[in-house]
Amino acid sequence: MTEPSPWSRDVIPHRRLCLAADMEQYSRLDTRTQSAVQTGLVRLLDEAATLAGLDRTAWVRQPQGDQEFSVLPEATPEATVLGPFVHHLTVRLGMLNARPAAPRVRLRLAIDTGVVADAALGHAGPAPVAVARYVNAPQLKAVLAALTSADLAVIVSDRLYQDVVRLGHPDLEPAQYIRAHVRVKEFGGYGWIRVPGHGPDDVRPSVEGAHGPLPSPDGPAPSRTMLSQHIHQGVAVGRDVSGGLNVGLPVIPSSVGPWRPW
Repeated sequence: MTEPSPWSRDVIPHRRLCLAADMEQYSRLDTRTQSAVQTGLVRLLDEAATLAGLDRTAWVRQPQGDQEFSVLPEATPEATVLGPFVHHLTVRLGMLNARPAAPRVRLRLAIDTGVVADAALGHAGPAPVAVARYVNAPQLKAVLAALTSADLAVIVSDRLYQDVVRLGHPDLEPAQYIRAHVRVKEFGGYGWIRVPGHGPDDVRPSVEGAHGPLPSPDGPAPSRTMLSQHIHQGVAVGRDVSGGLNVGLPVIPSSVGPWRPW
């Protein structure tokens, strides 16, 4: 009996929290040091998750050299990831970088929630694609480059900011986040950046300097050709995306209310 082709199986999407952690200036390291900092990154994420009460063994992890992309299990408390996990990751990074003669590890961290499905080369869906774009946002890179004393810069999607950060959880302070209009490849959307240990006045100049001030939601109407975040079975492969992407297709803005990038 002939087995059915794997391409004919139904793709079952789920809503998941997605996270990407990327090391700064990894390519400048020699091979031996790259191996050491990869091991260190995994240990840092393991320790931060354990201290925050998260089970890292349940994360679906996709290593990518200087980056780890993870899909977290259902019912993971989003506020725990944005609050205690980020806090413990910051502390552990500081302890690691305080060791004499150790290579300094600096991270960009991106977090989003949305539709995810298993795929042949990793994961498909809007959330994996968005996280890959957020972690490479020019504003996030600019912030980490400018704040040389910082070990970690974090960006969360507008969805997470509106649904979780703004609710006023004890570990989250909405005023510490600076909004950024992220445009990377076909992707366009808003994210919110914060740098643990630095206030918004430290972060804002780099965010605005990378791509200029954000357009006002009440300002002039945007052009009729805009970037859409709609994705049809896109597959995250390493740092790029292949598959049926239609991100960036022209969309016609609604005539009622301000334009929003989703």
